[in-house]
Amino acid sequence: MSSPPVAPQADCAHKLKILADSTRLAVLQMLMQRSMHVGEMNAVLGLEQSLLSHHLKVLRQEGLVTATRDGKAVLYHLASPAQPADTRRAIDLGCCLLSFD
Repeated sequence: MSSPPVAPQADCAHKLKILADSTRLAVLQMLMQRSMHVGEMNAVLGLEQSLLSHHLKVLRQEGLVTATRDGKAVLYHLASPAQPADTRRAIDLGCCLLSFD
């Protein structure tokens, strides 16, 4: 008797663990609407810039957001593995849909 593969569930659980933080969820929700600069996100979230940078680094390392240089600023985008679902109120993580309803 074989057991079911663990890797897909472990990958999904890891993504959900990374997103089990209200700031990271708020960042993804904002980026679902459009790409944003750090200053724009910080104006909404009202965090210390170093704390927001920490959360953005975690999201970048997990491949949930990407960053591009935009002059002197950095523009953040939702990464392709985490794309808005058809409803624009949910993110398709590739393993499950994360709904903000």
